Amino acid sequence: MIKYIIRFLILNAAALVYVQSLAAADYDVRDFGAVNDGLFVNTRIIQHAIDHVHAGGGGRLVFEPGAYVTGSIYLKSNVTLHLEQGATLLGSTNPWDYVKDPTVGWKSMIFAIRQENVGITGKGMIDGRGFVTANNMIKYIQKGLFDDPLRNDRPGETNRPENIYFRECVNVTITGITLKDPASWNQTYDQCRNVYVDGITTDCKAYWNNDGIDIVDCDGVVIKNSYFDAADDVICFKSHDANAICQNVTVDNCTGRSSANGLKFGTVSRGGFRNFKITNLTIFDTFRSAITFAAVDGGTIENIVVDGVKSINTGNVIYLRIGDRWSNGKKPVLKDIVIRNVYAEVPYDKPDAGYGYEGPVEDNPRNISPAAIVGLPGLRIQNVTLENIEIVYPGRGDSLYAKVGLTPDELDAIPEMEKSYPEFSQFRELPAWGFYVRHADGITFRNVTFTATAPDYRPAIVTDDVKGVTFTGVKFNEPGSNGKQQIFNYKTSNINIE
Repeated sequence: MIKYIIRFLILNAAALVYVQSLAAADYDVRDFGAVNDGLFVNTRIIQHAIDHVHAGGGGRLVFEPGAYVTGSIYLKSNVTLHLEQGATLLGSTNPWDYVKDPTVGWKSMIFAIRQENVGITGKGMIDGRGFVTANNMIKYIQKGLFDDPLRNDRPGETNRPENIYFRECVNVTITGITLKDPASWNQTYDQCRNVYVDGITTDCKAYWNNDGIDIVDCDGVVIKNSYFDAADDVICFKSHDANAICQNVTVDNCTGRSSANGLKFGTVSRGGFRNFKITNLTIFDTFRSAITFAAVDGGTIENIVVDGVKSINTGNVIYLRIGDRWSNGKKPVLKDIVIRNVYAEVPYDKPDAGYGYEGPVEDNPRNISPAAIVGLPGLRIQNVTLENIEIVYPGRGDSLYAKVGLTPDELDAIPEMEKSYPEFSQFRELPAWGFYVRHADGITFRNVTFTATAPDYRPAIVTDDVKGVTFTGVKFNEPGSNGKQQIFNYKTSNINIE
């Protein structure tokens, strides 16, 4: 653990030195002919300016206030884009102005591929105008000018431009900026080392698949003091390469809202994730889970600490899941997880109602879902500690509306769904109102309080095929529940209630 802390102190210090070093040489993009009138397309001019700064040894390419329209540009080593307050890099709404990079197979406004010491800083904005761009692309697809299957009446994610895509870069600094309205994911850092993100704001809820930030198979990442408002997952860690891993990551003092998930590991999880510490996280108005770990593609999730979460008006709080979707013979692993110091409120109504892109109501069960830890019979979740947690539920689960009871037949009938996309609602009705644990070993509840504001026909906790579960200082508050059995254990051994 000491080695882990020292690593992140070094990473923070290195990022600070890098930002300071970039300030040594400034170049005004207007001196290269850039026009900030919001109309003129500056793609070639900005690229020429980046190439010039790179060839001269590096520095900051400065954008003074105004709107600079651009298509795809490539950032080069030792160059940062510095956006002054009032400056906007404005995405072209012409889909043909964007490159589908052959290395990553995605489109983006700003690329950096195998570069070092690159960054985007300042108080300015990157506005992809993605809603307009994506709809313009649909017109070209319908005319047969662009090849895309147009599934769900929208172009595929890889054919719509992100705002930022950095791949295999070393020493990446993103600070202060606002990222708005991409046509696809917002910002992706893929197989990068030493990524530092601080004080950014994202407003990416104008189109489908608008994640807040995606970290893919990176080593050494800091994300802090940032705000995310996303149509899709807020802070999303992915592992696309079965031979790679996303590791050594800290997230601190971030706030997010989503019509999907808040903090998410996966869904693509081929290699895995290890050595994460997430602190002081606030999630609100979020359709799915505040915290989701999904080891469903053969990867490993291990040594993760989540410490300090405020989850207000979220459809679910904690969902830990092992599946066997795209494992290709690998055995997924989910173990050594600590989640502590959490306060959460789950509403009865849809938590993201009224936002432009809402989560699909057809995914919801009839009764409110509990938090859950769900493995598979041969692929068990191991060693999870839940400590100092309070979750407030609406109750109102009604057996006459939809029912899963506690008989062996009813519990055994809950499907395994090992090939399904992992979401808290995937099982539809579950037999607990607070927490459901299945196919797991070494689960600890310590100082956890479950409150239902109205009666619920179900017990608070149901365990099924759990080997080793400890309940210490667990409390239940449910109106009219005197004498009710709130913990129901089925096929569970080594039970310790203190």
